[in-house]
Amino acid sequence: MDLIQDLNWRYATKSYSNKKISKEKLDFILEATNLSASSVGLQPYRIFAIDNAGLKTKLGANSFNKQIAQSSHLLVFATYNKVTTQHVRDLVNLTAEKQGVTVESLNELFTAANTYFTGRSDEENKLWAERQTYIALGTALIAAANAKVDATPMEGFDAQLFDELLGLKEKDLHSVVILSLGYRDEINDYLANLPKVRISVGEMVTKIS
Repeated sequence: MDLIQDLNWRYATKSYSNKKISKEKLDFILEATNLSASSVGLQPYRIFAIDNAGLKTKLGANSFNKQIAQSSHLLVFATYNKVTTQHVRDLVNLTAEKQGVTVESLNELFTAANTYFTGRSDEENKLWAERQTYIALGTALIAAANAKVDATPMEGFDAQLFDELLGLKEKDLHSVVILSLGYRDEINDYLANLPKVRISVGEMVTKIS
């Protein structure tokens, strides 16, 4: 049960040291996140992995979260503004390529998915896509803990500033949540050596047979 130990080890880091994450560990976290569960397999978001110190400082300028600038790397999770027929078509084409089948054999998948998304408003699809993005965030947190990399998920950031500096509007995306990655500063982070606080599994879970 090493995963339980990893999750007990992790916490929302408040202060980071200057130590950088290795390329291997960053790539591991990103690959794991890319494999995250995703409804229909659509993955209606993109991730920006930032290690440019100047850019991180600019992104954190209007935030009380100093972890934005302190982090070794900052992951920005940006969600589709809308889900389009082309997104569904791209998914079908990729599925055909990966599974070694014809696009025509996936017509039923295309029709069902496209009918579902086009039958809803852009706002409904946008909210759906944002919820999908949080599933990926959860996977990234677990992967980081497994790699013994500290992480802090954050919503306290200037989304308009992020969208502008990263050119997200032109990509038809908007920033939803961010994740700082790095290594805890055990001297200056008051949470670093404190026990994890969670309710018991018995209180959290109701088992129904």
